[in-house]
Amino acid sequence: MPALAELYQEVIVCQRCDLAKQRTRAVPGEGREDAEIMFIGEGPGWHEDQQGRPFVGPAGQFLNELLASVGLKREEVYITNVVKCRPPGNRDPLPSEIQSCREYLERQTRIIRPRVIVTLGRYSMALFFPGKSISKIHGTAQKGDGVTYFAMYHPAAALHQQSLRQAIQQDMLKLPPLLAETKRSAAPEQPEQQPRQLTMFEI
Repeated sequence: MPALAELYQEVIVCQRCDLAKQRTRAVPGEGREDAEIMFIGEGPGWHEDQQGRPFVGPAGQFLNELLASVGLKREEVYITNVVKCRPPGNRDPLPSEIQSCREYLERQTRIIRPRVIVTLGRYSMALFFPGKSISKIHGTAQKGDGVTYFAMYHPAAALHQQSLRQAIQQDMLKLPPLLAETKRSAAPEQPEQQPRQLTMFEI
């Protein structure tokens, strides 16, 4: 069984925290197993809990629009959340719940090995930009362990605060150049052609 499918089976029956008691369906994640870009949100909402898929509600529709704005489709990227089950009433995930799910997220990252990880929202951001404020660092990137981490507001923020919609759209436009830069920096440098000395047999 492929590594991601095996992980999904574990998530679907997971009982590590109390979120498992109230979920309809766990939401492991979806997308390419070799995706170059991985999006990490916070937790499933009502629509996601019903379907077992990430970002399928109104915030997911906005994410689809954002992807289309830079020429990407959902099938080309990987999308998941910090916690894999819906917190009751769409409340924020608790530190203990995030910790219970963290191993799943780390395994997903190891399997997919993305070039760029996009954090959507402050709980996702806090895992990779500890101690930072999303209002100050959204739209910025940092590198670590061979991965570029890019912080963005959660798409749902635009649904509650229209003023953030433009900021999210502008941040998304930075993603293609960022990905291109990671590819350039990862490409091995071509050695300069040294003039070849003729041998006595070629003179």
